[in-house]
Amino acid sequence: MLSYFFEGLTFQFIDLLLGFVILIKGADFLVNGSSSIAKKNGISNLAIGLTVVAFGTSMPELIVSLLSALEGKNDASFGNVIGSNNFNLLFILGISGLIYPLIVQRNTVKYEVPLSLLAAGILFLLVNDRVLWNAENNTMSRLDSFILLLCFGGFLLYIYRTMKAGADLGAEEIKIYKTGIAVGMVALGLAMLIGGGTTVVNSATSIAQYYGLSEKLIGLTILAAGTSLPELATSAVAAYRRNTDIAIGNVIGSNIFNIFFILGITGLINPMPYNSIMNFDLYVLMVSTIALMLFMFTYNQRKLDRWEAFMLLAGYIAYTVYLVGME
Repeated sequence: MLSYFFEGLTFQFIDLLLGFVILIKGADFLVNGSSSIAKKNGISNLAIGLTVVAFGTSMPELIVSLLSALEGKNDASFGNVIGSNNFNLLFILGISGLIYPLIVQRNTVKYEVPLSLLAAGILFLLVNDRVLWNAENNTMSRLDSFILLLCFGGFLLYIYRTMKAGADLGAEEIKIYKTGIAVGMVALGLAMLIGGGTTVVNSATSIAQYYGLSEKLIGLTILAAGTSLPELATSAVAAYRRNTDIAIGNVIGSNIFNIFFILGITGLINPMPYNSIMNFDLYVLMVSTIALMLFMFTYNQRKLDRWEAFMLLAGYIAYTVYLVGME
């Protein structure tokens, strides 16, 4: 029986590595295809990153959060989204910025980053019913979810109005593909990202459960990192290719998508109790977003330098160590 289990555990590790390979190649297809579409149609990489790429790479979070909520694993559902946002902001931008300093557009500093901070603040207000509204329980109700979806609609309207803002695609020459091929690359890339992300999450969760990790910790770390691997692969590849608009637009867009759309859809289908212990993780998210905004006004303005990226990465490591230590 024991040898049979360890054979299964070995298979899970192999599955995990295979998922990584699928993710990286899928990210390559997605970045190349979306960059080609952007250049041919005069749409900026930032708009592509905030919409097509962000939505596609957020699909694993949607699937995992929705399934977790339907199975009554509410801590895992909230932890997946909040943990994914912290992973996106601290780890992914940290890694991407170390690969290549990220030049940030004025609109990103002025609108998108503050909007991601606003999203976290709105979520905090909606789910802390006991502290703020003297309610009996903290709950993500259908009304709360509808408010989040209304905010998501406003975000889409903003993106629509800025879609033709320009097509600065970075220093590297972008290869142009025929429209059908480019669309096929995007579709294949998204499919590989979702498939690879799902494979990684399932394998990582099985491994984590064997070592006795709690639902909350699994949600905030294993599921959060696993479902954010598409964002990591996409942003890292984009940074390597000097497409910094996609690298940072993908992260900020995904964070907004995760709160407004994923929690909105999940709570609308299945209202969820909220564990106030996760307020700490929301505080980390809000403080980290404020730090990113401050970085945009220090040293090289509107640029995430390597030392700033290192600070973000160090912050995520310290945050993870704290979570494990509190388990």
